[in-house]
Amino acid sequence: MTTDLPPCGVYRTLTAIGGIEAGRLVYFHNHGNPGPGLYQPERWNRNRAQFSARGMTVPDGFDPKSLKPLPREGFYRVAKTFHCCEKKCVEFAPEAFVQLGYNGNGDALLFMPELVGGAFEIPERGTRLDDNVLGNLVALGVREKGDQRDDIGTFPRGIVVH
Repeated sequence: MTTDLPPCGVYRTLTAIGGIEAGRLVYFHNHGNPGPGLYQPERWNRNRAQFSARGMTVPDGFDPKSLKPLPREGFYRVAKTFHCCEKKCVEFAPEAFVQLGYNGNGDALLFMPELVGGAFEIPERGTRLDDNVLGNLVALGVREKGDQRDDIGTFPRGIVVH
């Protein structure tokens, strides 16, 4: 197995890895005991994948190029106008507040929050995006309620939701 492992994060499998087929959303953890592993989503909560606590270590001969890195799930702003796909079904305007998530195939989904009664509501259905438009999104720092790091001296002014 190579020692040049990719960073921990969300990926799409490009080829079959062990018992995981190509074209699947996974979380890759590059360290741990007994070694680097892949974890599959078992459910979604508020458009965010919840990965299984039980994964599989990568098999002998694992090629890191068999994983396509994906931007982390969370809240973003649209940097410049783009369309979801070549068919131009949905246009996203600059400065729009959006949530990025993925389906089980690792396809990006963009959700359009709405301000209702002073609070944001996040829809359960999103728009599928082509990979080539993901560069039009800029991650936002958002503090999550319930974050354990609540000491103002050590807490960063925002965290990237993932």
